[in-house]
This record gives sequence, structure tokens and C-alpha cells, in this order.
Amino acid sequence: MTHHLYILTGASRGMGLGLARQLLATGNTLLCISRNASPELANRAQKSGQDLVQWAHDLADAEGVSVRLRDWLQSQDPARFASATLINNAGVIPPVVPLRQSQPADLAQALRVGLEAPMALSAVFLGTTQAWTLPRKVLNISSGLGRHPMASQAGYCAAKAGMDHFTRCLALDEALHANGAKVCSLAPGVIDTDMQVQLRGAASEAFPDQSKFEQLKANGQLSSPEQAAEQVLRYLARADFGQVPVADVRG
Repeated sequence: MTHHLYILTGASRGMGLGLARQLLATGNTLLCISRNASPELANRAQKSGQDLVQWAHDLADAEGVSVRLRDWLQSQDPARFASATLINNAGVIPPVVPLRQSQPADLAQALRVGLEAPMALSAVFLGTTQAWTLPRKVLNISSGLGRHPMASQAGYCAAKAGMDHFTRCLALDEALHANGAKVCSLAPGVIDTDMQVQLRGAASEAFPDQSKFEQLKANGQLSSPEQAAEQVLRYLARADFGQVPVADVRG
């Protein structure tokens, strides 16, 4: 059997949309969870007859989306699938300002979407599928900013650093079980997305590294969302996926 189940957050734009396109093209069951459903994905699935489910759900409501995922997984027949994979891709970058100028609501949104939701969804995914005998994976999309501090990026850096560390803990948990899931927090490189636009457009007086991001764009050093998605899926398919719980596509 080559039919796989993928659950993907943040699938409506950027690299998430690239991941969804490529996963649909290979004939999988794909559940996408994003703030908004993608008409493009719906059209692709309809034309090709692929198995696509889209939920328009704010991932800041981690409890609500987790309950919904638990109920959905309980309704699935695992015998249909060769494997099951959760990809926590969604993230939010708060306004690019020093922490002293940040608004609590912006910080809360970034941490809920970027850290609380991945933890909650991972817990439900692994708990609900614990008795499934097929291979399971959790891929958390991290960032170099989770490993290297940057001024005016405290909220985003904290969310990604937390993602890396909870993945390390999760890997230890799953290693104790004979059919434990393989897990990895993966940095996908520097990608030409809306986040990059936000960083390039930030005020230089509030964001000391603003010029570095302008140079990345000017020098053609950004991967396209499709290129990054291809690299991520290639890493996900590696035989040694999960042996290193925190990794980077660039090696």
C-alpha cells in the first residue's frame, strides 16, 4: 500500500501551499488546517480526484482544533494508510519591534500559533493513533531563528526555540515505545515568503538586521516556496528521519 495520510497546518500560502501541492500530486489523503481554505487546492483535488479535506480554523484556538482533530482521527480506518504524518508548519511573526514595544496580544498570538498549537496537535495526533501499527511521523517546521537570537524577534525566536526543545523531549518519549513515532524539528532554509517581505519592510531603527534581509533578496539567496517544500519532503522521506530530533535541510 502506498496511500499515506498527511495532516498539514498553514497550507494556504507560502511553503505550506507548496507542501500541499506536492503532497496532493502524489495521491495521498491530505487534511489541511489553515485560517482560510485554499480554492486552488480545492480545484486541484477536484480535477485530479485526490482525497483532500480543508478546515478553516484559527490555530490560536489550539484546544478547539485539537479536539476536532481527535474526533476526525477516531473516525478514520488506519488500514487505509501506509503511514500517518503530522506536519506543523503554521507560524506567525509578530510586529518587528523590540520586546519593550510589543503588544501582549501580538506575542500571545505568535506563541499560540507557533508553539501551543504544534504541541497540542502533536499530543492529540500521537495519542489518538497510538494503537495504529503503521509508521507515524511528526515534522515540526522550525527556523534558524529558533537557534540564533535576533533583535526585535523575541516572540518568533521564542516560539521556534520552544518548538525545537519540545521536539527533543517528544523524541525521548517516543523512543520508549516499540512503535514510537519518528519526530524532527526541521529548519527549512531562507524562503521568499510573506515573512521575508515583513522583515525587509521593517523600520531599520527598530530592526538592526533589516539590511541583511534586503541583501538576501537582492543577491538571490532565497529559496522559492516550491523549492523549499521539495527539500522538506525529501528530508521527510529519508530513511534516517527522526534520528536527529533538531535538524536543518542545509545539513
